Formats: sequence, structure tokens, C-alpha cells
Amino acid sequence: MLSSHGWFYWALLSAVFAAMTAIFAKIGLAGVNSDFATLIRTIVILLVLSGFVYFTGKWSDPFLLGRKTWLFLSLSALSTGASWVCYFRALKIGEASKVAPVDKFSVVMVALFAVIFLGERPGLKEWLGILLVTVGVIVLSLAR
Repeated sequence: MLSSHGWFYWALLSAVFAAMTAIFAKIGLAGVNSDFATLIRTIVILLVLSGFVYFTGKWSDPFLLGRKTWLFLSLSALSTGASWVCYFRALKIGEASKVAPVDKFSVVMVALFAVIFLGERPGLKEWLGILLVTVGVIVLSLAR
């Protein structure tokens, strides 16, 4: 069961950490500019990941990677940075319980982009889940 569904447990842990991120960030943003807070977060992540990669022996020469790998990892990094800046700005002025679910609209966008750019074909069950996330975001966006 673990081998065929191993991705699910990692994804679930990702969701737990993402939830903790929203709460910790909302508290940490008190009295600090959201862009500066994003920089601090990025520095901490860089230090922790550098140590993790080094101490687990996963380091390899980055100059041996291909151009396509560099291009798409760089584009991913730029997208991540832009996402973090927007997310922290939203958290600074909005409620975490509203910001985080809307941020997860990325789930819908990933599914659509995966169909368009990666040729993936979600099944009926996946599309139903994607539709439910979409409805949830729409409900959250309605003014009270």
C-alpha cells in the first residue's frame, strides 16, 4: 500500500506543513513588511535545505545539469517566488482562513495546466474533486 500510494502521504504532509505555514506566517507578519518577511522566509529555507542536502549526501554538481533542467527549475523558482510574495501580501491584509483556501485554487490551475501542457487526462473522480475546489473558492470569494 505504501509503495503505490506513497505520493499521497507526502502530499498529505505537504498540506499539513502548508497549513502550518499560513498560521505561522500570519502571526509572524505582525509589524513587518510582507516582502521583507518573504525574504527572511526564503533565507531560512535556503539554509535548512542546504544543510539537508549536504548532510543526506544528496549534493551533486549543479553545473552537470542540462540546459532544459536549469531553464525549468529556474522558471519554477521564479513562479514560487512570485507566489510567495503574493501569498504573504494577501496574508498581511486578509484572514488566513480565507487566503489559504483561495491560494489552493492552484489545485484547479495545476489540473488544467497538466491537461494542456503535460497531456495528462484526469478521470471523472479527479474532475469532480477539481470542480468542488472551484466551487469552494467561488463561495469564499462572494462578498458577505
